[in-house]
Amino acid sequence: MNKTKSYIYPLSIIALLFFVFGFLTSVNGILIPYFQICLQLNNFQASLVAFAAFIAYFIMALPAAQVLKITGYKKGMVLGLIIMAVGTALFIPAARSRTYAIFLTGLFITGAGLTLLQTAVNPYVAIIGPIKSTAQRIGFMGLANKIAGILSISVLGSIFLFNADAVVARVKTLHGAQQTNILDSYSLKIATPYLIITLVLLFLAFMIYVSGMPEIDDAVKNDGETEIKINHKRNIFHYPYLVMGVLVLFFSNACEGIPVDGIILYGRSLGIPIEVARHFTTYTLCAMLAGYLASTVLIPKYLSQHNALLLCSIYGLILSVIAYFSSSFISMYCLVLMGVGSAMFWGTIWGLSIRELGKYTKIGSAMLLMSVIGGGIFPLIFGRLIDANLLHPQNSLLLLIPCYCVLLFFSGWGYRVESWRSAPLSKKLNDLGK
Repeated sequence: MNKTKSYIYPLSIIALLFFVFGFLTSVNGILIPYFQICLQLNNFQASLVAFAAFIAYFIMALPAAQVLKITGYKKGMVLGLIIMAVGTALFIPAARSRTYAIFLTGLFITGAGLTLLQTAVNPYVAIIGPIKSTAQRIGFMGLANKIAGILSISVLGSIFLFNADAVVARVKTLHGAQQTNILDSYSLKIATPYLIITLVLLFLAFMIYVSGMPEIDDAVKNDGETEIKINHKRNIFHYPYLVMGVLVLFFSNACEGIPVDGIILYGRSLGIPIEVARHFTTYTLCAMLAGYLASTVLIPKYLSQHNALLLCSIYGLILSVIAYFSSSFISMYCLVLMGVGSAMFWGTIWGLSIRELGKYTKIGSAMLLMSVIGGGIFPLIFGRLIDANLLHPQNSLLLLIPCYCVLLFFSGWGYRVESWRSAPLSKKLNDLGK
């Protein structure tokens, strides 16, 4: 009981940071159509918003792990917040000059700060309590994340996309200086909100710095009751379930990212007005909120992490097929409902992949975060597929099917692999039957 109480305080602080993650990452779904309007972009170009934000995870994750070796978890969180503030501050000159390159640079720097922050907080959440309930703790973090996402979409969406259809219609009728003036004015909507966000990030950095958060020893396995020193393998690549987990987490980003970041573009391709389509991002986040609530109740008491991943993968695969054969709002609501299952992917895959890494926990965490680049690549591919299939935008949903199949493989077998050396077939069959 005392041990449980000991990590309630630091987890409360981490929940606040997950709130920040949710607020800043969920707004990408709004920024994509917003930039598409004010900068006159096609679907592929607009999807670079997600790519710029998530490529930072791939580039910066391993350096972030090295930084954490020097700073420790707590100071690493502070540094991550400061870097994020630099990125969000760039949105102000970008809005005034209406320059896409500066916007994308700001997104990349913000993503770099998020990478350092998440490289610190995810293993912190995993290690601070029993590993079998990692998904449950991350589920609680997910609640804060998605509540922030819903707030972000509701508040910033109402600002950035207010009267967007009228702006699009008016711009089509104007040319030259008149068109430029309207787009310049529309671009400035983003300046004040991002100034406020920058100040909040700096305040949070100060708050974390003066807090009493404890450091944790990642060379120790916390088994809930006892602490056991872990016998380390020779290098990180001798943990095959981690290597496969990195790959699986990459594909899971398609299943989670497209229903959030791509749903407005998809809705527009089906002929749904922006003012209507933008609300579907909120609906998806609400569905994910329900998924996180379910994970906190079901895992691990009623459902193991791998069985939760297995069921959610099958559920998402079925919805993908229904969405493909459906039209307009039915297809959109199928994407929304995918959010219930995709909410459990991050916690379950993380919990199954990072177990017993010991001194390799920071580097393992960084490798898992590198896979988040999928959140930038798949919406980009999705936008290109929509551009190429304007008469049949449902074809773009075929992208989800192989991704769900990869998740099925990992949840059914891949997470069990402790060594690259093949076990006898009889043993594999016997293990699968357990």
